[in-house]
Amino acid sequence: MKLPRFASFAIISITAGLAAAILTLNLMTPPDPRPRPEPSIVKRFGAPQTGPVSYAEAVEKATPSVVNIYATKVGVEKRDSLFDSPLFKHFFGDQFSSVPRKKLLNSLGSGVVISDEGFILTNHHVIAGADEIRVVLQNGTSLDAQVAGTDPDTDLAVVRVEADAEDLPVITVGDSDHLRVGDVVLAIGNPFGVGQTVTMGIVGATGRSQLGINTFENFIQTDAAINPGNSGGALINAYGELVGINTAIFSQTGSSHGIGFAIPVALAKGVMNQILSQGRVVRGWLGVAGQDITPELAESFGLHEIRGVLVSGVLQGGPADLAGLEPGDIITQIDNRVPGSTQEILAIISGLAPGSMVQIRGWRGDRPLKLEARIIERPGSPKLER
Repeated sequence: MKLPRFASFAIISITAGLAAAILTLNLMTPPDPRPRPEPSIVKRFGAPQTGPVSYAEAVEKATPSVVNIYATKVGVEKRDSLFDSPLFKHFFGDQFSSVPRKKLLNSLGSGVVISDEGFILTNHHVIAGADEIRVVLQNGTSLDAQVAGTDPDTDLAVVRVEADAEDLPVITVGDSDHLRVGDVVLAIGNPFGVGQTVTMGIVGATGRSQLGINTFENFIQTDAAINPGNSGGALINAYGELVGINTAIFSQTGSSHGIGFAIPVALAKGVMNQILSQGRVVRGWLGVAGQDITPELAESFGLHEIRGVLVSGVLQGGPADLAGLEPGDIITQIDNRVPGSTQEILAIISGLAPGSMVQIRGWRGDRPLKLEARIIERPGSPKLER
């Protein structure tokens, strides 16, 4: 319905009047002195940091330097026979006894090319007692190897092959001293003889010791799967650098349970350098056996602190004996270092050069003890004849 002309004029006039009134009111109202609040800002954080989606470059860099090692030794197999029974021998002697026959015993492991001169790092237990050692490179080349030297105390060995330098890709050595728990690591080796295999995990712990595996222990623990055949192979970081030599697993079945151990490359290189320079690893020796101080021992000996090592035995004629150390003494300090366990004393003494003098402090009963001993070379490390 169309409005009359006067009604339309009235609506327009009222609307214009209201607009003018509102404008006049706004102009006459004094400004609010309070600051206006800033508009709310939603803070957004960056995307979480992520690792690489592939470690293929690290693997491609390191795998040519990891080799398979086949060690063979001649054993004796004696067949069980009725003729070998004690009763039969009682009546007939040894004239019908079965003749032992020779048998080839094979062991499988891995190794890491550490020098273009043909030197390869591996585990001592991989090549121990071997009459023949074969090294197979990643490209399938098979080479005879000779033992350059071994160190059973750390379960390390060095073997050497004759080959052109360009055929021996040397692995890049990383920094094992600054590994952190949570760092990604990859284990490379030949598990169960199936061929070169890579497994991935993280560093679960560093400095693991007192496991009863080796005399000197300072292991990297990892959940990267390590199985029989991986021994002597490479543990690398995410950049393809060698940080450890795979050595052992914690298992009741012989297969990986997610706890494996590798020797830090810093320790392995030190052992290798001594083997190559002097044919053996030279360590200091004190000739003493010890026991860690427990709360019960501390109470029985009247110690105010659970600190130090109880001397449980002293080898007659050894450096500790000549210095006057006796069973029952408490060692609390060696030079300026405070050992917290027998393992630490072993590490401190073994790192000293034979012939050096060392001060030993502690307690004998309730009296303070201060002695001086001359370190000698640790026995049991025969030099390899070349």
